[in-house]
Amino acid sequence: MPTVAFHTLGCKVNHYETEGIWRMFLEKGYERVDFDHDSDVYVINTCTVTNSGDKKSRQVIRRAIRKNPDAVICVTGCYAQTSPGEIMEIPGVDVVVGTQDRKNIFSYIDEHKKTKEPINGVSNIMKNRVFEEMDVPVFTDRTRASLKIQEGCNNFCTFCIIPWSRGLLRSRDPESVINQADKLVKAGYKELVLTGIHTAGYGEDLKDYNFAMLLQELEKVEGLERIRISSIEASQITDEVIDVLDKSKKIVRHLHIPLQAGSDAVLARMRRKYSTGFYKEKVKKIKQALPGLAITSDVIVGFPGETEEEFMETYNFIKEIGYSELHVFPFSRRTGTPASRMDNQVEDEVKEERVHRLISLSDQLAKEYASNYENEVLEVIPEERILDEGHPELLVGYTDNYMKVQFEGTPDMIGKIVRVKITKSGYPYNHGTFVRIMDNATHAAEKVH
Repeated sequence: MPTVAFHTLGCKVNHYETEGIWRMFLEKGYERVDFDHDSDVYVINTCTVTNSGDKKSRQVIRRAIRKNPDAVICVTGCYAQTSPGEIMEIPGVDVVVGTQDRKNIFSYIDEHKKTKEPINGVSNIMKNRVFEEMDVPVFTDRTRASLKIQEGCNNFCTFCIIPWSRGLLRSRDPESVINQADKLVKAGYKELVLTGIHTAGYGEDLKDYNFAMLLQELEKVEGLERIRISSIEASQITDEVIDVLDKSKKIVRHLHIPLQAGSDAVLARMRRKYSTGFYKEKVKKIKQALPGLAITSDVIVGFPGETEEEFMETYNFIKEIGYSELHVFPFSRRTGTPASRMDNQVEDEVKEERVHRLISLSDQLAKEYASNYENEVLEVIPEERILDEGHPELLVGYTDNYMKVQFEGTPDMIGKIVRVKITKSGYPYNHGTFVRIMDNATHAAEKVH
């Protein structure tokens, strides 16, 4: 039986697609082995969001070549899409496919075996207007399931290379999304995370169909308990979406709404399509629809030209919104983006110092948010056991409002919905005690009241 090994760099979408590529290999009769093992085929799914993403991708490719020089080395993903030439120059790379037409990987492998020549299967992503279907009915690491609903982005923010590696926005056929959701629920998943490159842009390329309508359809999927939106831009929070969130029994009280900067001048240089005023207004509306909503966000620190005043505008804006957690990134000069060529690049030391200030603010806000739930009973889906000698039965998982909770339980609870009382709030972990497992009937009945 031929073997295949995978290594995935980068985001959730890449991890999702690795599972999709693995399904194709499985159907061709391959067995999956660990990346550090000897394998007939190695597939490296690359990332290009920063220059260091490229560098890490090259390191992993070389590692696979050293491991088994006779193996077929296939490189896919975003770095493969934007720089196939660079990858082809690495001696030992056999097949390169980008972020589309992944099913061709097998004919390329066959062709390579005959000719012994490296094959570049990367084509122009900007011409693609069709979502590439991949069936992912189950995940290797079982507990949380992603469901990819769209691909690409039309925004062209000045710091971002992604439209060039993923192409323009294209949505998955609604029927296909619902079918995939059904399969995942039948495989035992209680929570689905809707994922994409510009997730809530879903439907912008479809006739008479939009993201709000998709959410309504997913609400009807039997056995599905939680719907989580991996990311939604402020501009995508339409009144129609707010109305769906307001009425939904399944969409969780957690939204990731990227901010990037809380200064209008910086937002303009980033070419983001909103102002802080617009963003604040959307958050206010959405908090009315979903009381107790946890809002997480991404922030870039030290964007070219960012002054101390502009940084403080961001700092104070973040405080005012009151996020439950932030992902803070120092600005990274990505070759090929307008921002990498801008004047007034911020010194690394200044960036680092600002990153630290924002991270400590984020920790403080996270603790404040969590403290509202001390002594409350929340629903947690345990994801894994924590290896702790003193507490062999410690489980960890997320509440619907994205608080990470540790509590004592048994391994059979993993993947189920469990009621847990928060005994001590904190960050990154909250501590709780097990109350009871929810069965579907009581859960459905309680949702109605």
